[in-house]
Amino acid sequence: MPALPDIPLPSTIRSRYVDGINGLRMHVLEAGFETSGRPCLLLLHGFPELAFSWRKVMPKLAAAGYHVIAPDQRGYGRTSGWSAEYDGDLASFRLPNLVRDALGLVAAFGYKHVDAVIGHDFGSSVAAWCALIRPDVFRAVVMMSAPFSGPPSLPFNTASAPTKPATDDPVHRELAALPRPRKHYQWYYSTRPASDDMHRAPQGVHDFLRAYYHHKSADWKDNKPYPLQSWSAGELAKLPTYYVMDFAKDMAATVAEEMPSREAIAANTWLPDSELAYYSAEYQRTGFQGGLQWYRCGTSGAFVPELQTWSGRTIDQPSAFISGKQDWGTYQRPGVFEAMQTKACTNMIGCHLVDGAGHWVQQEQPDEVSRLLLTFLRDAGAQR
Repeated sequence: MPALPDIPLPSTIRSRYVDGINGLRMHVLEAGFETSGRPCLLLLHGFPELAFSWRKVMPKLAAAGYHVIAPDQRGYGRTSGWSAEYDGDLASFRLPNLVRDALGLVAAFGYKHVDAVIGHDFGSSVAAWCALIRPDVFRAVVMMSAPFSGPPSLPFNTASAPTKPATDDPVHRELAALPRPRKHYQWYYSTRPASDDMHRAPQGVHDFLRAYYHHKSADWKDNKPYPLQSWSAGELAKLPTYYVMDFAKDMAATVAEEMPSREAIAANTWLPDSELAYYSAEYQRTGFQGGLQWYRCGTSGAFVPELQTWSGRTIDQPSAFISGKQDWGTYQRPGVFEAMQTKACTNMIGCHLVDGAGHWVQQEQPDEVSRLLLTFLRDAGAQR
């Protein structure tokens, strides 16, 4: 493999590879590695991000005494051993196998447990499942930008009832039938053309990502989220187009309409062009299909029966939720934010919406996120 360019990291973070992680050669960013015996934190990124998304909080967590590890997850960046083909092994991207990846990485570093697993966006889902499946290893959990409603329920008390055939969710037909026809981004991400639409975007990968990050950030002033009443076409159509897209447009065309000005780009301090260039170079090299496989696992329904193995289980160790106040991700699935706090997590000791942050909360407001994480870790530790 040709040598890859250096990553624009703070001097206290190093890049390394760890072999033999559930079939992967995993690329990991690491902070607080200078002294042994530190408690460990595992940080899991989302889409379309990388371990790099944690660069601003890792030094602060390490300075507080932690050994902080953040991998490029399966399907992303410099981690290898996964298939980039649409027709590749989809099952390897299902949530229990992503938990196995995390578990293997923790073990490879010589830890029997971590003080917390912290996940953002789709990494929030993996973190939640880590906590649910192996509470002995993942002793606390922080979910960021994507709330967790708990495992899917098993059909209950149906032995004497007539069998009901599985039905397709009508909301997709209803969205397409609106006066302004729409489609849900997760189902679009599950289609064969989606990766090429972004990888070969007319504006180029760099400008595509610039517009995508801008559109979902607090810099886009129309991000003023509020709870939706139901999972229905009329309610979902209130979401911005990066979630509920115009039916005839792909994601590259969708976000191109919100491309920030040159002046706005030059003034951006949370993701300057020099840092965005690392993301864009990595995605130009790998494409997007690895990350999109995660969405396909969720929309296919094929892996729900396996997840029902944990039906009725709750996250009982200390948990917290952090999101941007300007992040629609908190509310994109109606009722989940509330279910997380009342049902899925029985020991939630923090729930924070950070002002001045959209979806990319740990990049947009790293100082506040670091403060909240350290407060949570202190309070969670006091329970042990």
